[in-house]
Amino acid sequence: MRILILGGSVFLGRAFAEEATLRGHAVTVFNRGRSGPDVPGAEALRGDRENPADLERLAAAGPWDAVVDTCGFQPRPVGDSARALSGRADTYLFVSSFHAHSDWPAAPVDESAPRHVCGPDATPDEVPGNALKAGCERAVEKYFTGSTLILNPGLIVGPWENTGRLLWWLERAARGGEFLAPGRPEQPVQLIDARDVAAFGLDLLEQRATGRYLVTGPKDDATFGELLGRCAEVTGSGAEPVWADDAFLLEQGVGPWTELPLWAPDEPAMAGTWAVVPAKAEAAGLRRRPLAETVADTWRWLSERGPATGPYKQGETVLGIAPDKEQEVLLAWHARTGVR
Repeated sequence: MRILILGGSVFLGRAFAEEATLRGHAVTVFNRGRSGPDVPGAEALRGDRENPADLERLAAAGPWDAVVDTCGFQPRPVGDSARALSGRADTYLFVSSFHAHSDWPAAPVDESAPRHVCGPDATPDEVPGNALKAGCERAVEKYFTGSTLILNPGLIVGPWENTGRLLWWLERAARGGEFLAPGRPEQPVQLIDARDVAAFGLDLLEQRATGRYLVTGPKDDATFGELLGRCAEVTGSGAEPVWADDAFLLEQGVGPWTELPLWAPDEPAMAGTWAVVPAKAEAAGLRRRPLAETVADTWRWLSERGPATGPYKQGETVLGIAPDKEQEVLLAWHARTGVR
């Protein structure tokens, strides 16, 4: 197949480019050349998807059997890409998110769950941030005149990660000593390796599949305790998690999901965070590697990459609790429980 990947140099886009190249497909990546090196063997076209002239030049370089869009975050630029590539590709695969569904994370969702209200031409100042992926999906569905395939992943981790959630935990474990762990070690978590998302997406493209698929790790297959234990193990630091309950952490002003990445307190607003059953994707052949393999591979890559040039962020919010605050909370927890 001839496959065009919008992005293709970091994290999920790179995973698609690497897997497609390994399978022998002819891969073209379209990016600005700023975020990272291109995958060897892929043809690189430079440009900005928000520049009409660059999109026109990109369209002229086709046709392709499929477009893979892993870097669409706002409806209008996605719609512009879909329009420009209509007639130049057979299928448009758009990688969306659980966030497109209005019931998540308060409740589990499936492919039929309602999406946020967000039009295909909405701008970020018109709708809440979590709704934008729903508008991106609608832009693809409205403006691309070929087949469409939408993947809605949950929490993606793995080598080349740029969001930093797993990376922060690995780096915290690597510093050693006691570290603050949120909630219950037996709390289930659902994570999926970017390489497994890419392999599944390419399987679907090769099968000429269409429609939408929720893509995540198995429900109740891994726990937060296992995740943090693996982080301590692969770093060889001897770090020891200290588990503090949700109510105490909230009382101490610790921010869920951001200050302690992946922490979803046991409360109604987040009850469905780790409760999605990706039955449709599993029936279509979704395969997932063990969490231990993902953690080990990510640490190996992170060790080779070296320290990040700046803090990890979710939007404009810095991820990870400050060391001084973490120590204060740990001391308060020990004082509360009388355990050291």
